[in-house]
Amino acid sequence: MTTTTDRRSAPASRPPAPAADSRSWSGLLLRIHFYAGILVAPFLVVAALTGLAYTVTPQLDRVIYGEQLRVDEVAGPARPLAEQVAAARASHPQGTLATVAPGEGGTTTRVVFDVPGLGEDQHTVFVDPYTGQVKGTLTTWFGSTPVTTWLDDLHRNLHLGVVGRHYSEIAASWLWVLVLGGVVLWWRRQGSGVGRLRRLVRPDLAARRGVRRTRGWHAATGLWLAVGLLFLAATGLTWSRYAGENFGAGLDALNSRSPELSTALPGAAGPTGGTGHHGGGTTAASDPTPVDPALTDSVLAIARGAGLHGPVEITPPADAQSAWAVTQVDNSWPVRKDRVAVDPGTASVTARSDFASWPLLAQLSSLGVQAHMGLLFGPVNQILLAALAVGLLCVVVWGYRMWWQRRPTRTDRRAPVGTAPVRGAWQRLPGWGIALGVPVVFAVGWALPLFGVTLLGFLALDLVVGAWTARRARAAAATT
Repeated sequence: MTTTTDRRSAPASRPPAPAADSRSWSGLLLRIHFYAGILVAPFLVVAALTGLAYTVTPQLDRVIYGEQLRVDEVAGPARPLAEQVAAARASHPQGTLATVAPGEGGTTTRVVFDVPGLGEDQHTVFVDPYTGQVKGTLTTWFGSTPVTTWLDDLHRNLHLGVVGRHYSEIAASWLWVLVLGGVVLWWRRQGSGVGRLRRLVRPDLAARRGVRRTRGWHAATGLWLAVGLLFLAATGLTWSRYAGENFGAGLDALNSRSPELSTALPGAAGPTGGTGHHGGGTTAASDPTPVDPALTDSVLAIARGAGLHGPVEITPPADAQSAWAVTQVDNSWPVRKDRVAVDPGTASVTARSDFASWPLLAQLSSLGVQAHMGLLFGPVNQILLAALAVGLLCVVVWGYRMWWQRRPTRTDRRAPVGTAPVRGAWQRLPGWGIALGVPVVFAVGWALPLFGVTLLGFLALDLVVGAWTARRARAAAATT
């Protein structure tokens, strides 16, 4: 029995401190997943749609540029490469010879010229290797046709230049957070016991129509796509603007860049630089030595004798102290990316860089880029990327549908969309979780700067929403 004295001496009533249990982690994850999903999903939709369009570029190239890329008939042995280069030069007298990619099978030979005023773009002349006939000229970018270049720019920066690159970096910076957070939330929701795996990998088809069924499709599909989406996020970040710079700095610190091919001839006054950005070419000199196209045949023969089979690009020397460079450009599995420097005067290989000898991180980075572009495994790679894009679009649509289905429908509480998960979950985290989580978040924000900036934006938005909600609650209480 409680006496009056007991009541007076008892401390003032206050809400008990929230317990630090595992549910606090789920609450925090849910709130992050909610806000990131609502605010980042538009970026993901654009990335998925533009990426889906890019997956069909090999087929588009064949349809639009088939006359330039393919030969009408494979008839007998190919004409000398020097003769093909001479035909290209006669058709395109302007510019400096940059690279030559001999045609193989049913493909044309590509003779590429650097032209002042084009920047990173080049003019590529396509020659039938069996007849020596010029099939046409296109403006290319790193070997890509105009339509592929246009779709690539659309996917990377929406044709907005440097500013546009922010959208794709934000999408990649948050995609892995959404995927991992969603997997954890779905895993915890299924509990334990018999049938947990089955409940994880397929939606509850017996659920009534509504948020529960939509959540099942959203989560189960996301689980099936998780590995592929994580791969796209990681590889996309490697060539993003800010995170990509940090990734490159990490490769430098670990000495894991792809090694450059030295093109300095033995006994030359000094090194003239390594391979350049256009197909492994040497750095252009201010006054390049005229190139004798007749040497292309002997250079190719020496490279073939050194084991460089399949598609290759031949780059002329930048000056008299430099060697020719020959680079394998087979990006399909198993890739062939070996490179040699050739001195036609002595018919010898002066330097070599084999893909197998690259640092592991450099190999993985190169393979990841090719897979992200749909080149590594051919049509299978394209189909997988298209499936990931379509699946991601479905997951986003189901996420927004859940937001709408969770809206209040009572007459006195109508709202167009559902409310955010309850605030304050972080306050119920154990001390060790906060002590460990804060520096981890800061480290991730430093490595992925646009993730850090947008996370701060989400926190600011959350504070504003919380203050506005509290103000409305106080105003409602004052009127009752």
